[in-house]
Amino acid sequence: MSPFLGELIGTALLITFGGGVVANVVLNKTKGNNSGWIVITFGWAMGVFIGVYAATKLGSGGHLNPAVTIAMSVLGTFDTADLATYIGGQFAGAFIGAVIVWLAYKPHFDETTDAGAQLAVFSSGPAIRKPVYNVLTECIGTFILILGILLMPQTDVNLGTLSALPASLLVLGIGLSLGGPTGYAINPARDLAPRIAHAILPMKGKGSSDWGYSWVPVVGPVIGAVLAVLVFKQIH
Repeated sequence: MSPFLGELIGTALLITFGGGVVANVVLNKTKGNNSGWIVITFGWAMGVFIGVYAATKLGSGGHLNPAVTIAMSVLGTFDTADLATYIGGQFAGAFIGAVIVWLAYKPHFDETTDAGAQLAVFSSGPAIRKPVYNVLTECIGTFILILGILLMPQTDVNLGTLSALPASLLVLGIGLSLGGPTGYAINPARDLAPRIAHAILPMKGKGSSDWGYSWVPVVGPVIGAVLAVLVFKQIH
């Protein structure tokens, strides 16, 4: 099995579920139109669940997130020689997942005149554009994600696919509690690769890909991940 393939397929599944649920809620004439934030957070949590267990089955660590990979590298439990393999797989998978969502919802993209709603399917954005606070929110969300993962108890019992459940519930909680200000990207690949897909794919009435904001969901999660490791080393 291949770590690159595991991260690619796992992250593609994450984005297919996550981007797909956003599309279902925000695009016109879908069955789930306007079904709300709770539906979106559950969809992303299920994306984490299936993505993690698929990735681990295929031979990777099931990171699906450069912030997680960087954190494990800083912690010293991940070989830095594999950074490019993991992060490359994550970005490639996120791009593929975004294209899959676009294909699945193509008629609904055509029926949606709100360019902001179209972009929301691919990438996150701030409810209130305050870059310092937007970075801080992403930093806090990712800090909790990484510290929560590191503090999860280890067990010798093989739980199979259920081993992916704790991380999924953690992401669900982050989305419900901290997702309001920025849409809780907490993952550079999840945001940047689909944003690139948005810029490339043909869409009727497509607006800006908002590159001016694109650095926030990259910088914030990386800072939060590193800080979480530093705190974990102090308290563990």
